[in-house]
Amino acid sequence: MNNEKIISQENKELSILLMGRNGGRTTIRIIDEILVKPHNANQLSNKLNLDYNTIIHHTNIMKEYEFITKNEIGKAFYFHPTDKLIKYIDEYYTIKQKMQI
Repeated sequence: MNNEKIISQENKELSILLMGRNGGRTTIRIIDEILVKPHNANQLSNKLNLDYNTIIHHTNIMKEYEFITKNEIGKAFYFHPTDKLIKYIDEYYTIKQKMQI
């Protein structure tokens, strides 16, 4: 019997999102803030001291992978973690630890 851990497609996607791209560390910083509470792009830009367009770039990628969603609250759009991200939160923290962030 093979003892290798079977990696789900979502885990592969999470690994690619965080470790397989040059911007993985920035993505982690954004996810960490979104996990605390929903933020809009301006709030993330100010809090993380990143350009607004950088935030939009990273959040668009995270939305493509379906790890965050964007919901309108009042007149602003806020980013929230999806159930998919919450389901794989242990893997997220394991990857983050491996990256020493």
